[in-house]
Amino acid sequence: MATKHYPTPMLDVLEEGEWPSFISGFKALRDNHPSERIRNTINSLLGQLEHSYETRMGYWKGGTISVFGYGGGIIPRFSEIGHMFPDSKEFHTLRVQPPAGNYYTTDMLRQLADSWEKWGSGLQTFHGQTGNIMFIGADSKNYQPFFDEINEYGWDLGGAGPCVRTGMSCVGSARCEMSNCNEQAIHRHLLNTFTDDVHRPALPYKFKFKVSGCPNDCQNSIERSDFAVIGTWRDDIKIDQAEVKNAIMKKAAEIGKEGDRSAGRHYMFDNVISRCPTGAMKLNEDDTLVIDNSNCVRCMHCLNVMPKALHVGDDKGVTILMGGKRTLKIGDLMGTVVVPFMKLETADDYERLVEMAQNVIDFWAENGLEHERCGEMIERIGLVNFLEGVGIDPDPNMIKQPRNISYVRMDGWDEAAQAWFNRKRAEKSAA
Repeated sequence: MATKHYPTPMLDVLEEGEWPSFISGFKALRDNHPSERIRNTINSLLGQLEHSYETRMGYWKGGTISVFGYGGGIIPRFSEIGHMFPDSKEFHTLRVQPPAGNYYTTDMLRQLADSWEKWGSGLQTFHGQTGNIMFIGADSKNYQPFFDEINEYGWDLGGAGPCVRTGMSCVGSARCEMSNCNEQAIHRHLLNTFTDDVHRPALPYKFKFKVSGCPNDCQNSIERSDFAVIGTWRDDIKIDQAEVKNAIMKKAAEIGKEGDRSAGRHYMFDNVISRCPTGAMKLNEDDTLVIDNSNCVRCMHCLNVMPKALHVGDDKGVTILMGGKRTLKIGDLMGTVVVPFMKLETADDYERLVEMAQNVIDFWAENGLEHERCGEMIERIGLVNFLEGVGIDPDPNMIKQPRNISYVRMDGWDEAAQAWFNRKRAEKSAA
């Protein structure tokens, strides 16, 4: 006999309008799924969600659960009103690490979906800012069998709690001409090194690696990760002058003035040249483009607008930024450049990157306060102390033309610089 549906008048409103609604998806599972267990679970979930909307209160509480041998990777959810909605009184979320770059085959996805419908609620999300596949809605007797099954055919839990979290990397050079590094290789080197720190939380708080192959930063790594790896280049932007001229005439046609070179040039000035944040671009009278590469800050706007005419340089590598995060104790922080440029081509290069990450995590684990992100520790102890603690020498390329910044005091800089060089010389002599 079919289970009676909980009334959901407030949730029904969310289905109105032109945008897709998650409520419609929930109802489709509740009404049409062949498994009675899943239908009952989603019906109960909708009932509790409606009750939360009515009372304006949340009723999920946490706890501690984990699979054998691990300390994290699962978000426990127990309902405080499970007596009212018994079929969803336990609704735990398992975080599962995706492949580097989020490369899947349809067979992989079907296999995961089949396992989840066998042991869980059928609800999944891909991937959010955690980087994980989120399997939402397992009870306490089924989450271990689900993990055992997917682990048997190659999947692993991601991070949750005070640990190294699941890494993220962009799709990279397989689909994007802006790529400057091997994103998946970087991801795998870091992941393989810190797997134990993912599964057994022992850090002050969470620590995130994110890898973007170019300064477009499709992984939001600069503002969302403690250790951001951004692909970049240090030579000149490559210009195809013939394609620049083609772009001018093409834009003229797009705005309804086909063949009008002047209209195309105006478009180019308004949408490319004038939008360069450092004014580093110039369009000559003969429609050739000139770029002052010494002033290019890699904002990527011109390359995105004119991908045929402009391309990244040939001397490719990565920039390392540290300390990015969203709001916690002291508000949002963007990552700070600590390595302006490094090549990642040989095994030694990757080993140096991993060693740097190990030094950062070790220093933060020793000096960070409880529930303090790495960026907050840097703010508290100062960037100079952080760089010294992790063994990274200050590099003039970390900043650009400080004398142009009116609020930076210059008095005493020469003395401080000399003292630093003297100290480094003494340390080298002592060694």
